[in-house]
Formats: sequence, structure tokens, C-alpha cells
Amino acid sequence: MTEPKRREQQMWSKLFSYDLWMEEQGIPIHRGYYIEDLRCIELGHWKQQNCQAAFVQLTGQEGVSSTRVIEIPPGGSLDSIRLAFDEICYPLDGRGLTSLWPEDGQAKQTFEWQAHSMFLLPRHHNYQLSNAHGDRPVRVLIYNYLPMAMSAVPDAEFFFNNPMAIDPPDLGQDFYSEAKMVKPKERPDGTVDSKRAYWYGNFFPDMRAWDKLEANIRRGAGGKSVFMQFPHTELSAHMSQFGAGMYKKAHRHGPGRAIVIPKGEGYSILWEEGKEKVVVPWHECSMFVPPDRWFHQHFNTGSEPARYLAMHPPVQFHGHADKMKDRAKDQIEYVDEDPWIREKFEAELAKNNTATVMPAEAYTDPDFDWAEFAKTNG
Repeated sequence: MTEPKRREQQMWSKLFSYDLWMEEQGIPIHRGYYIEDLRCIELGHWKQQNCQAAFVQLTGQEGVSSTRVIEIPPGGSLDSIRLAFDEICYPLDGRGLTSLWPEDGQAKQTFEWQAHSMFLLPRHHNYQLSNAHGDRPVRVLIYNYLPMAMSAVPDAEFFFNNPMAIDPPDLGQDFYSEAKMVKPKERPDGTVDSKRAYWYGNFFPDMRAWDKLEANIRRGAGGKSVFMQFPHTELSAHMSQFGAGMYKKAHRHGPGRAIVIPKGEGYSILWEEGKEKVVVPWHECSMFVPPDRWFHQHFNTGSEPARYLAMHPPVQFHGHADKMKDRAKDQIEYVDEDPWIREKFEAELAKNNTATVMPAEAYTDPDFDWAEFAKTNG
């Protein structure tokens, strides 16, 4: 069978080397602003790993990050694969196992996972995903920076099953033990670094149940967050939780941040400054990507706290200032927001026979004390 001929790269084109390679793979590519349910999207046979798979390349990911969904058959294992880049794996349903080893014949590490676990698949290691269910397939979402890598080296063979003898990162025996907290460092004068604590590790057992969150008053809505860094890589993530009948402040940042919903029901609004707003409905296993420098805002219309998990692009694409005072232009306070935002939220709640629990003072007082609100409202 003749391999398809790759299209020529055009000057000033925003069709990147990764996009050209992705189109050659012959499997579905899901585009747009959001995916309603990653567990239900169409898949096709992917020769690279001999499995059912699809790419999810949403507006806002172009040239920065990549996501794909892979299905593991009932009671089966996928072909092992070795990659020259790191990936985050997020199982969408079911239970399974991952086996990992640096070279053929060397000892394997094997660990179990479940729906809404999150773990690192490190570069220059062979890995194999297996399904622990004998009666149904399971799906996983995978996130990486391959588009940027292929802009530098546009040869897919360099990244997939490359036989070059490259020393892999030393995993150690506890590589997949549960993550550990890293607290802000105290300076010699007794003050503390303004950066918040984060969790450092390769395995997070269940992002639906993860309870080690801290108050994040800056975004409002009585929200809580946790930040996560994977070892030996620039891959990182964070997760936020906020209560039923509440919504977060609008904000913006750089491209490539894939947001997946571990639990909850609601919607988000995305818009480029001065342009039409896009409404994105979501529930468990929905996904969306705020485009570069677009404002976006998250709304909980369900009956329980909602969570969203954001897998980050490299830090140079985060797109916000280091100093808090410089971030004001990238966040819209409740007192300054378009009145339509509040009107729509209350109308959506009414459809569910519920009402807002947003404190009225938050709409009139730009210095509303969300820390105090969090204390009295759990």
C-alpha cells in the first residue's frame, strides 16, 4: 500500500508539522471548541499502536499541545510503545494496569489505575496499557507537547519507537507512589515565598476524590485548588473545585491548556475580548480548551461541587504575569462583568429548579472577603 503524500508546508501557514502528520494517521480528528463526552467520540484503527483511537485537537491547542483518546479492548492489552516525549494519561472509565520498562529484557514496573486517575508516561520507556475488565472496553485520554516538538523536528520516526540508545530518566522503585506535598520555602528573614504549595509526583489515584485542596480566593465562588508537578518533565496540571449554584470570575491566559471535567455539571463561556461569546456545556468527561488570551468563566448549575482539571502547556505559554498587581487586566471582577453573565446563570439554574447562592455583596464590593465566606460556607 502506497503511503499518502504529505502536503507541502506553506509560508506563514498555521497548519503545523504536527497537523500534517496527524492527518496522515487516518483516524478521526475531533475539532471545535469542546467535546461533550470523551467516552463517546468516534474512534478508528490507529496503526501506530494497533488500537482504536482518535485525536482531539480543539481550538486553542494549535501548535502547542495534543490530546488523543485510546481504547483498550475487553481483557486485552495494547501493543507496547516507546516515545521520545512525556505524556499525561487520564483514564476516562473502568480499571486497568500500566507496565513500564526502559529496555527489552529489563524489569518492569506495573501499577493499577481506575477512572479519573492521572499519571505520567515518561519518555524513552516502553509502556503497555491493559484493561482489567473482561466484558467492556475502557478509554484513556493522553496529553502531550508533541506539536511543539514536531515543529522543531518534523520527523515522526524520531519520536515513535526510536531505537536510538538514549538513557531514560531513572524512575526508581517508588516512581509511582502517591504524590507528596511541596510547601513554599521560607526565606532567611522569615517571610514565605508567595508561590502556593503543590503536589509533586507521578501518580494521582482519583481526581474525583482528591481532597487535598486549598482555598483559592482570587477566582471567587469560594473555590479551592490544587497544583501538581510531574517529576523529570515540564508537564504540570491543576484542579479547581467550586460549589453548586456558584460561578468563577472570568480570566484569561495563554494557549494549550486542556480542561477535563472529573465531576459536576455546568457550562463555561469563552470569548475573545470584544467578540461574540461561546457557551460550552459540560459534565463528567467533557473537555474544552480556552483559546489564547480568550476570557473564560466557569459556572456550576448542578447540585454538587464541580471540578475541572487543567493540563498545562509549558510555562512559557501560561500567559499571565508573575506579579499579582499586573494580572488585573487578565481577570474581570464580578462588579465589572457584563450583566448578561449573571442573568444567564440565574436563568440556567431556574431550568434545574435551583437558585444562585452567590452572595449579593460580591456584585457590589470589589473587595468582598471570599476568605471569610469560605470559612462560614465550608
